Amino acid sequence: MKKIILNSIYLLFVFITLNSYSQNDTIKGYSIEGDVVVFSFDIRDYTKISSDGGNHEMVDFEDLDIENVIVSGQFNNWTRDKWKMNKIDEYRYELIKNINDFTDEFLWEFKFIINNSFWAEPTEKISNIIPARTEDGEDLFVYNLKMFTAYPSENGNACFKLDGYQDAKKIILSGTFNKWSEEFFKMNKTEGGWELTLQLNPDEYQYKFIVDGNWIEDINNPNKKENEYDGFNSVINIKVPVTFVLSDYLNANKVVLAGSFNDWSENDYKMTRTDNGWEYKVLLSGGKHHYKFIVDGNWVLDPGNSVKEHDYNGNVNSVCMVK
Repeated sequence: MKKIILNSIYLLFVFITLNSYSQNDTIKGYSIEGDVVVFSFDIRDYTKISSDGGNHEMVDFEDLDIENVIVSGQFNNWTRDKWKMNKIDEYRYELIKNINDFTDEFLWEFKFIINNSFWAEPTEKISNIIPARTEDGEDLFVYNLKMFTAYPSENGNACFKLDGYQDAKKIILSGTFNKWSEEFFKMNKTEGGWELTLQLNPDEYQYKFIVDGNWIEDINNPNKKENEYDGFNSVINIKVPVTFVLSDYLNANKVVLAGSFNDWSENDYKMTRTDNGWEYKVLLSGGKHHYKFIVDGNWVLDPGNSVKEHDYNGNVNSVCMVK
């Protein structure tokens, strides 16, 4: 997929970010791959464990014979036995969970439990951890899982650029994709300005740059919407290519794709004849789209799609969901 440089118009197209990390920080404990969260535990990342008996006694990790590893956190009520990880080699354990296993909460804390009794203590060198202080004032670090709809990635599909501001100390990219956070998504300084590449799901997003505490629009982006502060937010619409296919109807003279994405035009999207039928590719933003095919003037539902809905005018349309 071609990367879009967000200096003008934005097209094309989970989810997580960590505690103020940039694209170069080391991420530990988990990753997002498509629509699953992959928890990963590596013995080599730990030197100490703490007992679960209330006194948080520290034990050398190398002295423990590991029987099992559990993912335990706020998302599963700090279970000690339910989210058991699978051993994949001498050092590593892994557990894959679907994103639907999590609610829409913004922030989750979690750790790994060894043998249902000992908490593995990640080191301070790992970027996505925060201290969970005990009653005695001791810092016991936990992983910090933040559920955003975007995450920094050098191979992401949307590159945000801000020219100039070479004397700025810190610039933050803030928008609806990170709940307008003033801390996360720090931009990287470049020779001519600042830059940050994100991976975004298809959708429409609003955003701004925070330059040393001052909120500014993206002056290179003409797309904007008025906000509640009598100002404007810059807007991007991330889309993905979707190919609509109608099988058969090989004797038809003309087939048109019409839907909510083109105001139900009867002429705009003329489909291309193939060996097996007809097809048309269109860029769509995230969400639900209604559509039908017009075969030689006759409106027909998509016979290859069982998902249908009534509209407000008494019609039944096929439904395409883009995520």
